Amino acid sequence: MNIIRCQENQNYVSHIDECAERNILLIKIDLPSSDIDRYFRIVLDRDGADWNFVLPYGYRNIIDKDRRIAAFYADGFAVISEFLSLIGYFVDIKIPKRYRRYFDTISEGR
Repeated sequence: MNIIRCQENQNYVSHIDECAERNILLIKIDLPSSDIDRYFRIVLDRDGADWNFVLPYGYRNIIDKDRRIAAFYADGFAVISEFLSLIGYFVDIKIPKRYRRYFDTISEGR
């Protein structure tokens, strides 16, 4: 299941085969695909929720990259957790290895 959740509490859900990419989901529901950075994307399956952690440039107008990553992580974790709770799906939120590059950047800088 492909789910995108807007920071303003709007949720859009599709089967992963119908909208493999979140911009396709936005187009199908008549929203501008350019709004892609307004949404957190998670992929659900039996094992949990994978968060496709892609940090938008200029998130919350935070210039410092480390602080921007921390804010995006905190906001996303809160929003995604709330959504999963609303649908009664109590699983771990995982960030797949390919999306962890932001965290590697932070740890290398210290």
